[in-house]
Amino acid sequence: MARSRSSAVRGVRLTPTDHLRRTPLHELHVEAGAKLVAFAGWQMPVQYSGVIDEHDAVRRRAGLFDVSHMGQLLVRGPGARDFLQRVTCNDLARLGPGRAQYNALTTPAGTFVDDLLVYVLGEREYLLVINAANAAKDLAWLAQHARGVEGEIEDVSSAWALLSLQGPQAAPTLEPLVSRAVLELRYYRFARAAVSGTACIVSRTGYTGEDGFEIYAPPAEAPRLWREILAAGAPLGVVPAGLGARDTLRLEARMALYGSDIDETTTVLEADLGWIVKLDKGEFVGREVLARQARDGVSRKLVGFELLGRGIARHGHPVLVEGKTVGRVTSGTHSPTLRKSIGLAYLPVEHADAGREFAVEIRGRSEPARVVPTPFYRRPR
Repeated sequence: MARSRSSAVRGVRLTPTDHLRRTPLHELHVEAGAKLVAFAGWQMPVQYSGVIDEHDAVRRRAGLFDVSHMGQLLVRGPGARDFLQRVTCNDLARLGPGRAQYNALTTPAGTFVDDLLVYVLGEREYLLVINAANAAKDLAWLAQHARGVEGEIEDVSSAWALLSLQGPQAAPTLEPLVSRAVLELRYYRFARAAVSGTACIVSRTGYTGEDGFEIYAPPAEAPRLWREILAAGAPLGVVPAGLGARDTLRLEARMALYGSDIDETTTVLEADLGWIVKLDKGEFVGREVLARQARDGVSRKLVGFELLGRGIARHGHPVLVEGKTVGRVTSGTHSPTLRKSIGLAYLPVEHADAGREFAVEIRGRSEPARVVPTPFYRRPR
């Protein structure tokens, strides 16, 4: 592309732990008594009343999350779509304005630079929503591959605060604050719309496995909107929720976490995300490797499992097949909804079928586990 704003790269670098960045909602989290932790260079609420309480609230009613730490990059210009087609593995040509897509920036090895959401703002304008810890890396990667392309990449993360309202009561909670058109958005659609009189982008997306909305709001208006959404949802049992519940919810829904389940060492097909790989769209970074894996198969695969005993599998626990260590748990927890220990791990493909048993080493003990279909949880329709 013609230019990439270098100041944008500096603006998204992670700061030292003694100078953590704060979202526009920070003071409200302190006021609410949230437990704050360092996460990807930010000071973020991990819980308010407790992870299990907040998890259950999202599954039964709704929870409101502050995810303003996520990065946003604007890619625009005559060459924007063709450029994004070459650096991601999904097919943007299938989408028109108002559509969002789960996608991945891929390396030449078919692995993940990052996973992301792509919003089609217009024929020549796209908003990329990326993981906070990868913001500087992603921007540099895009700039590296954009040479000679007509257009620009801009870090617009500071222009948005991001609120995520998730759960079966999400739509009723928003009803007094938005138009009917917003409530009628279909999954992975979005609209520029007013929320309590403030111009926002509202999408029907989320990271919990529940129905919900993500609201991109001007930072100065975010505290007022946070209060108004919680006030509108109070009669319905809506509560603020932190990153702890977000993690247990996304794992139950089998949504991958960058840095744990996927990274630059795991290919998109190994991660069992073949549905976002469109080999027929033309050339893109990593296509050759992914096409070969699609043809010949992968040697390992990310699978869901449950423990058969009473232990709890955690990230990093060794995974054993026939007594030999073959990997580690990438994500693991005790599922508040299913009331059992669940997790994700890469297994040799010959041991990856549902029903196959293996072991997880927990505190020096070998605990039996079984591969199960995923997602672990599906919301009632």
